[in-house]
Amino acid sequence: MGFLPLGQQTEYVSEYDSGLLYPIARVDKWIEMNIESERLPFYGEDVWNAYELSWLNLKGKPVVALAEFRLPCDSPNIIESKSFKLYLNSLNQMRYDSTEEVQALLERDLSNAAEARVTVVIRDVESMSSLVVLTPDYCIDELDVEIIEYHPNAELLKAGDPSDMAEERLVSHLLKSNCPVTNQPDWGSVFIDYKGPKINHEDLLKYIVSFREHTDFHEQCVERIFIDIMRQCQPESLTVYARYVRRGGLDINPYRSSAPLVLGNDRLARQ
Repeated sequence: MGFLPLGQQTEYVSEYDSGLLYPIARVDKWIEMNIESERLPFYGEDVWNAYELSWLNLKGKPVVALAEFRLPCDSPNIIESKSFKLYLNSLNQMRYDSTEEVQALLERDLSNAAEARVTVVIRDVESMSSLVVLTPDYCIDELDVEIIEYHPNAELLKAGDPSDMAEERLVSHLLKSNCPVTNQPDWGSVFIDYKGPKINHEDLLKYIVSFREHTDFHEQCVERIFIDIMRQCQPESLTVYARYVRRGGLDINPYRSSAPLVLGNDRLARQ
């Protein structure tokens, strides 16, 4: 994937250019995971946050803002992260009449790249205090387990006893994978909400850590976790939500669920 913008030395531009956005088709990874694009086994979104959004007002005075972007998980394309950053940077010296004008521009360009409707919410910096720092539920990271596998292995997950039913929310902050372009580490926390045969917590922790040397984009890691848990543990319902640490002023937070739902955008302390 060295031809992607993330793998190239790039000149940062300050003149608006929607052509900087680089879409990547989702279907190739779906085929690899035996997912039928016509009948996706999950619902969800990719929630992006941008912390370095800026433009000029009509008098030339800079405006700084935060932005939230939501891409539907069934959009034909994801957007490569460095191209996303370069595109946002191309607004830095452009003059716009209002926040609403910038929001409409972002929604149009990102929807064109994703080939699906992308929603955008722009907030001023003062509203940062209204973004909640999420308090996790039961964290499985303190479990004393021996781990020897650092590539995803669905066999680490075992179906629970159907007579031992559970409904719980588990979290681990030990999710780590590698960028398929730069091989740089991507750090994240993952939330597992499920109802069904009780999942062994030690096995789940081993499985999450097994992504440590895995190479995939954030969205693809979350989909693999969802698919593996569904196939191996057969829960009645499941939601997998990963909150990744930001890189280059952007964080990516995909979630996949067995039922339609819209999740919030509460931040973790390390975000």
